[in-house]
Amino acid sequence: MTTTLAGTLALERLEKNRFRGTTPDSWSGRIFGGQVIAQALLAAYETVEERPCHSLHAYFIRPGDPVVPIVFEVDRSRDGGSFATRRVIAIQDGKQILNLAASFQDAEEGFEHQVPVPEHPHWSELLAEIRPEDAGKPDAGRATGWLSSSVTRPIEIRTVEGMLSPEGQQPPFNKYWFRAIDPIGDDPRLHQAILAYASDMGMLATATRPHPVTRRTPGLKSASLDHSMWFHRPIDFNAWHLYVQDSPIASGGRGFSRGSIYTEAGVLVASTAQEGMLRPPRA
Repeated sequence: MTTTLAGTLALERLEKNRFRGTTPDSWSGRIFGGQVIAQALLAAYETVEERPCHSLHAYFIRPGDPVVPIVFEVDRSRDGGSFATRRVIAIQDGKQILNLAASFQDAEEGFEHQVPVPEHPHWSELLAEIRPEDAGKPDAGRATGWLSSSVTRPIEIRTVEGMLSPEGQQPPFNKYWFRAIDPIGDDPRLHQAILAYASDMGMLATATRPHPVTRRTPGLKSASLDHSMWFHRPIDFNAWHLYVQDSPIASGGRGFSRGSIYTEAGVLVASTAQEGMLRPPRA
């Protein structure tokens, strides 16, 4: 039985450009979108030599069935002098559940600038290890459900903003510290993939903060529609990182969120953006 997140994300090569991934046996409902993104990125990496990924853009098309293996088909779109582009289609039962485009670049030097990290408490001041939307709840001492699956607490989270209350509106901002618990090793591709997995957490919840609902509110319909990510610098995701999220708008039955991921030293290593379906409960 798989005991690490890296093992959960591992792929089996079927052909030169086709791979198969699975979901832990104990998973129920639909597959966590971050898992499919991470596996699609790893499938793309199997067809790229040396160049690290600098960006990915994914669309969630159908809910994934956790009992059905996922086939990942990679299109080697282009190998240029400095950049390579791949398109990955994730398929179950002959139907697409996700498609992803990723771009890879040779390491090079260039202009450097970065906005300062927002003010925040240190991770050591925050004791709860929980999902962002569970902050402050009496039973929130352990990560459960889609955070853990058959993997025991693969991502540790310590929230900054506190409880997401369904009784009152709150500003559309969220911050929390997170890291991978199990040692990832020296492979930078796996650090990127596991960060991509974890980056899907909390984005939709941030878009609900100004409204009198949580994702567990009866009748609320919510689902991630797409997810984009930019990798700015090398990552050690066994170390603590601060995830700063904001949701500048919700409209048309959708909520939009953005994220910035910083190291403990305040270095911006990745950025994210996501839009999700957010349909209020009907009276």
